[in-house]
Amino acid sequence: MATATLTIDLDAIAANWRALDRMSAPGTQTGAVVKADAYGTGAGRISRALAQAGARRFFVAVAEEAAAVRGALGPGPQINVFSGHMAGDADMIRELDLTPMLNSIDQVTRHLEVLPGHSFGIQLDTGMNRLGMEMPEWQAVASLLLDAGPEIIMSHLACADEPDHPMNEAQLAEFHAMTDGCGVPRSLSATGGILLGERFHFDLTRPGIGLYAARPYDAGTPPLVLSLPVIQVREVAADEVVGYSATWRAEGPCFVATVAAGYADGIHRALSNNCALWAGNTPCPIIGRVSMDLITVDISHLDHMPDRLDLIGPHQSADDLADAAGTIGYEILTSLGNRYQRLYAGTGS
Repeated sequence: MATATLTIDLDAIAANWRALDRMSAPGTQTGAVVKADAYGTGAGRISRALAQAGARRFFVAVAEEAAAVRGALGPGPQINVFSGHMAGDADMIRELDLTPMLNSIDQVTRHLEVLPGHSFGIQLDTGMNRLGMEMPEWQAVASLLLDAGPEIIMSHLACADEPDHPMNEAQLAEFHAMTDGCGVPRSLSATGGILLGERFHFDLTRPGIGLYAARPYDAGTPPLVLSLPVIQVREVAADEVVGYSATWRAEGPCFVATVAAGYADGIHRALSNNCALWAGNTPCPIIGRVSMDLITVDISHLDHMPDRLDLIGPHQSADDLADAAGTIGYEILTSLGNRYQRLYAGTGS
């Protein structure tokens, strides 16, 4: 088989959710963010595992993402849509029983006119300037919306992964100013906000990246192994080059394994000559350019010819790859290619 395998440990993801749930303030509900196909791991299977672990409220980016989640969960659990009620979403919101997070007065008008009586939440902008109503907009419609009975009011922290950043306290103060006394459940914190402490937790937290033991919650149980099949092994003579643009030249005779994956599978070209794959406990450096479908690896120091080499696993996390590529773990995870065969271990229960 020339297809890379992404093995996803559902029990580890459930354990990470439970750990973050235990960190939340007493009485605080813990939801789960499963947008971007659950960070590239499969929204349906991940949502079902998290529901078995105890999650009852899920968040996606856009209404179209909710179909796999609702299909996996069936009726009952709430699915919130961060992008709110966009034009053309009404049928999907109604049929899948979604809860749009209304971000603007335009969305408020659309939702109340098109789906009167249907559940909704409210997203407020407390300083990130990305999504949500700012204070003047909120003050203009707060009475109307509170009378209509929102399910939840939320905002989003811009710098929660930096505990000492002044934006955290500023946004917390603004959230209090905008929502104190509203009588509606409130949510401010995703994974980073959970780690900031109970003052940031309110009624619901929304862990996402932390479910995968990635920063800022890298103390969790790593749930992923990405294993790449070796297609061919060749002997390369001294002074021969490997890969596009001849960026690597052999200093002496060596053995080079070509594995089936590349930048079309979300493996960044910045990892060229800058990272390793693993044969068990032994690192094997990437040599030459990462190409669209193939990566070349020096295995000269191994005492056997491997069938597969691991890019993500016990010795190398998505955060490690992000550091090498000059990006963040979120981008590594959400870029995991659709050509990977996804295998699920455990049940999440």
